[in-house]
Amino acid sequence: GVPPASAAPTAVPAATSGYYFLDAPPAAAPSDAPLQALADQARRAAPDSHLDGIDLRGPRAADAPLPGQALQGPGAAPQYYFVHAVQLPNGFVTPAKPHPHAAPGAAAGHAAQQDRHPGFDIQAVRRDFPILSERINGKPLVWLDNAATTHKPRQVIERISHFYAHENSNIHRAAHTLAARATDAYEHAREVVRRFIHAPDAREVIFVRGTTEAINLVAKAWGGANVGEGDEIIISHLEHHANIVPWQQLAAAKGARLRVIPVDDQGQIRLDEYQKLINDRTKIVAIGHVSNVLGTVVPVKQVVEIAKRRGITTLIDGAQSIAHTPVDVQDLGADFFVFSGHKIFAPTGIGVLWGRREVLEAMPPWQGGGNMIADVTFEQTVYQPLPNTFEAGTGNIADAVGLGAALEYVERIGIAQISRYEHALVDYGMAQLASIAGLRLIGTVPGKASVLAFTLDGYSTDEVGQALNAEGIAVRTGHHCAQPILRRFGVETAVRPSLAFYNTFDEVDQLVREVRKLAARRR
Repeated sequence: GVPPASAAPTAVPAATSGYYFLDAPPAAAPSDAPLQALADQARRAAPDSHLDGIDLRGPRAADAPLPGQALQGPGAAPQYYFVHAVQLPNGFVTPAKPHPHAAPGAAAGHAAQQDRHPGFDIQAVRRDFPILSERINGKPLVWLDNAATTHKPRQVIERISHFYAHENSNIHRAAHTLAARATDAYEHAREVVRRFIHAPDAREVIFVRGTTEAINLVAKAWGGANVGEGDEIIISHLEHHANIVPWQQLAAAKGARLRVIPVDDQGQIRLDEYQKLINDRTKIVAIGHVSNVLGTVVPVKQVVEIAKRRGITTLIDGAQSIAHTPVDVQDLGADFFVFSGHKIFAPTGIGVLWGRREVLEAMPPWQGGGNMIADVTFEQTVYQPLPNTFEAGTGNIADAVGLGAALEYVERIGIAQISRYEHALVDYGMAQLASIAGLRLIGTVPGKASVLAFTLDGYSTDEVGQALNAEGIAVRTGHHCAQPILRRFGVETAVRPSLAFYNTFDEVDQLVREVRKLAARRR
């Protein structure tokens, strides 16, 4: 949505109370020469790999500016695009385009371990993540705690560093260059999110702290205005506490009722029982896309379709799906989709609430303060239009920029290709763990994503986690903020290895080997 540098600045009255800066002077970027040398070396080592189609320097060409830099030559006069604070600029919203992952290409892999899943160059990916070179207790780090948080590629780390070194400013309201750069970078990230989730309108993308804040925003703002005494809210047995507690609080405050979709013994929701729960009192269905404990991929499109036939509002919690499967919010059909940046290789403390425009515009603001107001008197306040309505105060600007860089990185690899690789990795891990005597897998739905939760006879989950850590293997143990679903399977805690696209079959083998040693000692 950024106008070309040759476009004339839009004139506005001098009394304009606020501005959006959509272009800015160029800023020096760090040299890409060392990274290009690494990329060239990798290509020479693997000429037939998919590296030939991927720029390992990051999600931009060598001669392209970072977001927040102008597309104009050296010495050119800075051009700013000023727009009245209550209006978004013409052309700001980029029309929806075909989903970039609709028809992914596949190329032949080359690494020995990739014989089990050709077409994905895992070593090229791993070189982008500095922390994967860490050693824990003298052993190479094996990071299998991705459902809790993912690591950050150097492209994201460098993008955030560049922001603080060259662009740092508050956004939207200042007639100076750094504000222009910062605003451009921030709004570019919003457009990247729109493109990544295939939303129709960038104004529907609201930056929040993460999935938890997004769900709370909907529960407080939408729920406060639309749920009353005797109404019902439907969730599932699979939910993370973040998609349980806000609805419990809303139900308690309004005199409403929380209804729960049960799951079968494999860990999939029962659509037949869900349809029995739906009735004229149902106001919202809030459902997780992927379980953070079982890895179950929920048929959310069917859940939404059933609710839509009754005119019921729907929310999808995409915290555990966003990094593992293509997301098209228009195809899913829900009214809200939420996710956290740190689950998809972006910083902590940044996330997204996407909402259907007409639904968002009918909601009252959740918080009040600066940035979300157009005019304030002691008698009344006029609020900004979307997205500012729900972005009160100074947001997490730098990490929103980092989120945009992370999504661009994933786009360059290809989310559909990532999904295929991870499913092969999960299937392999499930089969190997299932062969260990005394190990019980929790959640066995075919086609599950990311998670390999289990318990091991003779050991507490903490003991297993500590033993794995001694070998450099990081897993999560405990209740995983999802106590109801664990109790549904008769346990209070579980060991939860969870995978991302930078994990390898060899790392799964290491996990299985260490767990097998533990099992042999206690049999």
